[in-house]
Amino acid sequence: MRLIRNLVRDKLGITSLLFLVLVMLMGVFAPIIAPHDPLAINMPLRYASPSWEHLLGNDHLGRDVLSRILYGIRASVLWIFLALIISVCIGTVMGFIAGYYRGIVDSIIMRICDVMLSFPVYVITIAIVGILGVGLENILFAFVLMKWAWFARIIRTSVLQYIEMEYVKYARTIGLSHRSIILRHILPLTFSDIAVVASSSMSSMILQISGLSFLGLGIKAPNAEWGMMLSEAREVMFTRPELMIAPGVAIISVVIGFNFLSDSLQVALNPELRQPSKIIE
Repeated sequence: MRLIRNLVRDKLGITSLLFLVLVMLMGVFAPIIAPHDPLAINMPLRYASPSWEHLLGNDHLGRDVLSRILYGIRASVLWIFLALIISVCIGTVMGFIAGYYRGIVDSIIMRICDVMLSFPVYVITIAIVGILGVGLENILFAFVLMKWAWFARIIRTSVLQYIEMEYVKYARTIGLSHRSIILRHILPLTFSDIAVVASSSMSSMILQISGLSFLGLGIKAPNAEWGMMLSEAREVMFTRPELMIAPGVAIISVVIGFNFLSDSLQVALNPELRQPSKIIE
């Protein structure tokens, strides 16, 4: 509750949260609010300038850019958010097991995490795409495969900190089950840490999948995705720059929103960060 109260007081943080919720809702209801079919080819409108009927103009196949931006939220944000949730869930479970039970279990899980984290995400993602083929689902699989280890390590550190608290030791002394201690006493404390880590990781995942789609390794055409839209507009970037500006602004806006949200969550957890630093004379 303290986290929520502090976040509500932060105008930038709550604005970022509302903006991101709005973007996700637009992606969910894209079939309703999109003015045109994002896959409909209309060659007479090829590279048409913005108009009242097509507010952001048309691409090289005459498709409505605004509609493709709205549908692109699904691949560029919603599916990544789903992959993030799966990664966080796996990382949370493994982090709690390692941090709470410690011993040989902790050593095994941490060695697995060390192996997973020793490889760059881009390298493993490209390798998986090379083996399984081009496609959004393969990139998301690579994200889950690599990201859970990072979450597990961070959450383990939080668990190791909280299990040394007096009331947790007391709960063990009076005979509460491990399940009750984890769910009632430790998990609520680590939830805020999980939220901060997840929100900051979301930005990097969006940039990574946009970069891979720009290189032709992401979602398959003709489906809409922001990185792929940037790639398709490269040929006319000087004559029709708005075709690159629209998906570019979409990517930057969402990434900045998640970064601001992450910063606001950190300040909400540590209100002293909001205060100006004192200069030592």
